[in-house]
Amino acid sequence: MTDSVPVRCPRCRREQSFTPPAFPCACGAPLALPVLRDGAPEAVDHRTWDDSWVAVRCPGCGRRDDWPQPELDCPCGTVIRVPVAPAPEPEPGDDTEAGGGTGFPAAGPAAGTGVLRPAFRPVTIRTARDAVTAAALYLRWLGFAGARRTADHAATGVDLRGPGLVARVDPTTRPTALRAIECLWLNGLNDSAVAVFFSLAGYARDARGRADQLLMPLFVMDLTGTPQPVNDQADELIRNGPQEF
Repeated sequence: MTDSVPVRCPRCRREQSFTPPAFPCACGAPLALPVLRDGAPEAVDHRTWDDSWVAVRCPGCGRRDDWPQPELDCPCGTVIRVPVAPAPEPEPGDDTEAGGGTGFPAAGPAAGTGVLRPAFRPVTIRTARDAVTAAALYLRWLGFAGARRTADHAATGVDLRGPGLVARVDPTTRPTALRAIECLWLNGLNDSAVAVFFSLAGYARDARGRADQLLMPLFVMDLTGTPQPVNDQADELIRNGPQEF
């Protein structure tokens, strides 16, 4: 288990205990972000896409990926950016970059699959729109040929629709919350469709538990644009495709 570290708010000086988040590396190992104990936390007043990510190298496989920059809410109302030790820039010829030699297996689904597919070709995620595009490509690769971006996301919370499909993509740097899972499930129930969720920062514990109860496939993505399954329902969708799900 990752040890917690003390974090002092740069505005009110209140100190809180913070447990660094762990994310699933492509190699399967949990990767805990290396929070700097003696670093200086920053108040977040404005967010940019670049500031929301930090490059960290997995100690197990050596893969260097971008992960959500950890944040902490202070009772005074300040959002605190917790400092992390970033990985150094790669040397020329380094094949452990995201999408490199030890990265995601690009040659299709896991062993034992019942569906044969060509290699999935991801798109790099630089914006929230890219994240939706990456999810759409992956859903089509899985067999949802009609997966398309919707125009009513603000009203429904659904980013992608297709025959028998509704999907949402959470491109934020905070774990997806329970309400988002339940909202998508209700949309799927209303449309008699499979509901599939994609998140860049993973899922809150209660959200993950609720998705398992609702048999909703969950995926996480990093900035290479290749989703990875989070639960058994996602594994089943990869193995069998939408026709058998």
